[in-house]
Amino acid sequence: MLAAERRNEILAQLKAEGKVVVADLSKKYDVTEETIRRDLEKLEGEGFAERTYGGAVLRENDKEELPFLVRKRANVEAKKHIASKISEMIEDGERIMLDASTTALFVAKQIRSKKNITVITNSIEILLELSDVKGWKVLSTGGALRAGALSLVGYQAERMVEGFYVDKVIVSCKGIDRNKGFTDSNELDAGLKRQMLLSADTKILAADSGKFGRVSFTKITDYADLDVIVTDYRMDEEWKELLKDCGVSIVQC
Repeated sequence: MLAAERRNEILAQLKAEGKVVVADLSKKYDVTEETIRRDLEKLEGEGFAERTYGGAVLRENDKEELPFLVRKRANVEAKKHIASKISEMIEDGERIMLDASTTALFVAKQIRSKKNITVITNSIEILLELSDVKGWKVLSTGGALRAGALSLVGYQAERMVEGFYVDKVIVSCKGIDRNKGFTDSNELDAGLKRQMLLSADTKILAADSGKFGRVSFTKITDYADLDVIVTDYRMDEEWKELLKDCGVSIVQC
């Protein structure tokens, strides 16, 4: 395994568990503890980890975004369940938009068996995932590449999305808060998601439980601009009342 691949896996474990132990990682990857310490030192230098005695903890910073290849390894089972529920909502022949979130990638994988689907996406990974599906129309938004996020963003992407109208849009976010709405770590991604939501009949937010109670860098929009939230999070009555008042349905998995 290459050092970069090992560090990505360590970062994914940090994201999932909040901490790692040097001795455990040394055994897992069959490398010296000094090698693991160098990995953690590099992750600390990149702003993702904070080293502690015998290991490291995740550095929480909602202004910084973990690389896509790391994020897609986090909360995988929850994302699969959410994607399965969303797949049940999508009918043959529909036109949909998918953002560049890791959850949207799982949705793309789930719906491959459906017929005559039109997909508009700004996700490089989703474009690759759907490149061999027969009978579909797959459209890229174009735009500027955000390499770490594997997404296309910016003025050109927003103009492209603005020119279409679809049956359903599926977006995700980095944080969901009762008072602040749902937020993202990058203003360009947030801007494109806002435009996607304006371009769809049914607006679906896909969010695993790790997003709740968090506020990220920039607001996407308000709950009243959504139709459905699909999540594995067990909402309390206050959450349910808030979303009901905004006209948002909750689908739990």
